[in-house]
Amino acid sequence: MRTLISTAFISLDGVVEAPGGEPDYRNSGWTFKDIEFVPEAFEIKGREQQEATAMLMGRTSYEAFSPVWPDMEEFAHYRTMPKYVVSTTLTDQDLVANWGRTTILRSLDEVAALKETEGGPIIVHGSATLNHGLSDAGLIDRYHLLVYPLLLGAGKRLFSTTDKDTQKLKLVEHEVYGNGLQKQVLDVVR
Repeated sequence: MRTLISTAFISLDGVVEAPGGEPDYRNSGWTFKDIEFVPEAFEIKGREQQEATAMLMGRTSYEAFSPVWPDMEEFAHYRTMPKYVVSTTLTDQDLVANWGRTTILRSLDEVAALKETEGGPIIVHGSATLNHGLSDAGLIDRYHLLVYPLLLGAGKRLFSTTDKDTQKLKLVEHEVYGNGLQKQVLDVVR
């Protein structure tokens, strides 16, 4: 079974919306405003590209990433990596041509089937709504979080608010950086 890893920039109060400057969010770009850049904190992002064998995202994140990421050198490894988009509305005509093979999945059952295939880790970038569904369905195996020392208040959150049984996580890697950023790698305990 393949490991499904959710990776996120997240505020201390759980917000993941518009970390890179996406429009229509009052705190857009919060990952680089008033936070000193510490290169070693982002080592995990390079490691994710090297270790992941596929990328999974929701429609909204695909529509945000696909016009930009294919031409960015810092995401070069993602160009050739198979990508999967969970969407009930996208069609093959909506997919960009310059970002490698992309497959549209129509349900979480199809994500569960993908996890059963041969291959290495699948990384989930962004995709707040998709993360809620994946978590609620018990499909996430690991979280890679860069926690920012910010309280953003309103905004899309990484974690579902579904009333469910406690989900235990095991901290397997962590580090705190001089700018207050925290790296937390957590495995979902089954």
